[in-house]
Amino acid sequence: MDTRQKIETALKEAMRSGDNIRKQNLRMIMSSLKLSEVEKGGALDEAGVLSVIQKELKSRQEALHEAQTANRPDLIERARADIAVIEEFLPKQLTEEELTTVVTETITEVGASGPRDMGKVMKAVMAKVQGRAAGDQVSQIVRKKLQA
Repeated sequence: MDTRQKIETALKEAMRSGDNIRKQNLRMIMSSLKLSEVEKGGALDEAGVLSVIQKELKSRQEALHEAQTANRPDLIERARADIAVIEEFLPKQLTEEELTTVVTETITEVGASGPRDMGKVMKAVMAKVQGRAAGDQVSQIVRKKLQA
């Protein structure tokens, strides 16, 4: 069962059980998936679905950060609940050490020698990690490795 089908099944279960937070988050993900498909002009593959879910997760993490900055415990609790629902549909995230290892191996594979090769390295790394790491996190590690 692919990720999209898992989300649809979970949405049906949330509607039956009356779990509003879960239902709202899953509907938001489905809406984002449909919007992406309309923009693309066709169905999304698994990598595209994971990318959309990753964007939704990033949005909730930003909301959590803003709620913490504003010292709003009610919003913090809601954002954490939203994040927990979304993370269920993403593959296990790589640790920083694992990601650094992947980046180092990729730099060697593509023969990158400096910051001007960042695009080539990013493309190869993002293909390898597919949904298991955020792009900004990958970018930071690649930049640090290429400047060293």
